[in-house]
Amino acid sequence: MHDTLYSLIERALNGNPRPLEFYLRNNSRLPGPRANLELANDLSYLLASSVPRYAESVHQLVAYFTTNEHKIITSNTPGEFLMLCGIIAAGACAAVKPEWRNETRHMLSHFAGSPYWRLREGVAMAFQHLLTADQQETIAHLMNLASEGSSLQQRAVLATISEPPILCAPEIVKAALAFHRIVLNHIRAVPLAERKNEEFRILRRALGYTLSVVTAAAPDEGFALMRECATWNDQDIAWALRENLKKKRLAKFAQDAAGIAKLLA
Repeated sequence: MHDTLYSLIERALNGNPRPLEFYLRNNSRLPGPRANLELANDLSYLLASSVPRYAESVHQLVAYFTTNEHKIITSNTPGEFLMLCGIIAAGACAAVKPEWRNETRHMLSHFAGSPYWRLREGVAMAFQHLLTADQQETIAHLMNLASEGSSLQQRAVLATISEPPILCAPEIVKAALAFHRIVLNHIRAVPLAERKNEEFRILRRALGYTLSVVTAAAPDEGFALMRECATWNDQDIAWALRENLKKKRLAKFAQDAAGIAKLLA
């Protein structure tokens, strides 16, 4: 696959993107339950490795994949996969090209509000590339989204930061805890009448697993936050806490988990 993909990328970077587009669509595995993320990731890494030689062409190709919103994009289709590829590649390429990072962060913030869940997952993957390359600026941007963004943008922040391989540095763990505290306080402040909209429900579902990922990385601080939230008597936050307590990653913290379960009883 790599030889074929590499050859098609070379052609695309030299002005003929249609064969690559056809290949991506044909191998997207969509419609279906699972998109071909292996292909999307291979594309992003090959494009990122091409930036030193073909910077402007790579930039144009990523834009070609991600700025076709005038076309009708439907969920679970090859067209959605093409845009997903562009989103992930944008993060990977900006990771190696600092001049593109600000533009890419704003583009990802836009796509974080997509109605399509695969594109939202692609946003988190792209932000993870940026977080690895430029921790300080990416954390600052994510902090702004957590504080000022929509529910879907807040969901993107939590999904970005809540991956065990990402939580490998004290600064990132500290940021992850701060993001969760901000979002939890946001949820607490949302009036009950506004909690039935789909964006709020999507954010709540994400919080139903992300908090346990961060807590597994920082047990003392994570369980302290969970204990505090358990006293808020908020039904949606209580649901999220219970969902996190079910996760196997917290099984070795049985005493802490039992204490929170007791507070929620």
